[in-house]
Amino acid sequence: MTARAKINTQALRNNLQQVRNAAPERSIMAVIKADAYGHGLISVARALEQADGFAVACLAEAQQLRDAGIQKPLLLLQGVLNTAELTQAQELGLELVVHRSGQIDLLEQAANTVPIKVWLKVDTGMHRLGVALREAQDCWQRLLACASVVTPPRLMTHLANADNVDDQATQRQINRFLDLPMATEAECSIANSAGILAWPASHTDWMRPGIMLYGVSPFPNGEAALSGLQPVMTLTSQLIAVKTLLKGATVGYGGAWECPEDMPVGIVSIGYGDGYPRHAASGTPVLVNGQRVPLIGRVSMDMICVDLRTVPEAHVGDSVTLWGEGLAVEDVARYAGTIGYELLCQLTGRVVFEVV
Repeated sequence: MTARAKINTQALRNNLQQVRNAAPERSIMAVIKADAYGHGLISVARALEQADGFAVACLAEAQQLRDAGIQKPLLLLQGVLNTAELTQAQELGLELVVHRSGQIDLLEQAANTVPIKVWLKVDTGMHRLGVALREAQDCWQRLLACASVVTPPRLMTHLANADNVDDQATQRQINRFLDLPMATEAECSIANSAGILAWPASHTDWMRPGIMLYGVSPFPNGEAALSGLQPVMTLTSQLIAVKTLLKGATVGYGGAWECPEDMPVGIVSIGYGDGYPRHAASGTPVLVNGQRVPLIGRVSMDMICVDLRTVPEAHVGDSVTLWGEGLAVEDVARYAGTIGYELLCQLTGRVVFEVV
């Protein structure tokens, strides 16, 4: 039996519309890095044709999109490392994030090439990529003077704590960014998914939605449906065995779960070899024929076990939903001690994808 991931393109388009509803009259740079968060880079790009552009992490992702005929503006979030990468970016017609002065050196040395669109990234508090606030004005002036840059550059930052609506660190980041002298001259971008939904002050010229496009809440205890979002990926498999175990019988490796009574147990054809989280705890919800039942015992490479006491009529071949329609991936992630982003991104090549 093979696990299947159904990708609902209508849900993608719905979620893009929710971005527009939350931030009307703003441009949208849809983030489709990491194989569109595990959903399939090319099919997602085609489904999101109403976006104003796409953001990717690396040149390989951009190359795939161009090879597939995607001509939308493409923003390279990590920028380039050397002259060869800059040349490739120019050949692909990419837009570049500049997050350190060495990247400006490369652009200055390439002054005779076709000008390229650049987004200067300023570190306002994430302390990952971005030029320091004290260096931002100098970097801006260098880019304005650079013959290989389309001027004026755009300006961006990234929010570190926007998923915590009670943490005023986000407002401080927004204020630092908007206080930059260049912020009045440039097209600006601050808002990620959490910023779009919870921090209106971050709504500048360009929105950069990521996880919300895939129907997942960016907030730790959020419910995507409350924001009008629909799950895009539904991961399913089947029961391959149903057996009755006696009270006291243990289930799975290490005998980690013990039957409290005589009970039916179902074996589902999915495991960490498919990308299902190995650390999902007993009690993690799955749906059997649409009814919620708990995982029991340890996740193994190819199988999980589920408690069928509430669905005793279940039999071999019945459908099992691991996340998606009817079961938010965020719920599963909480039991596995992780986030929905990771679950979506870690499915393996053994899973069959179906785009509908």
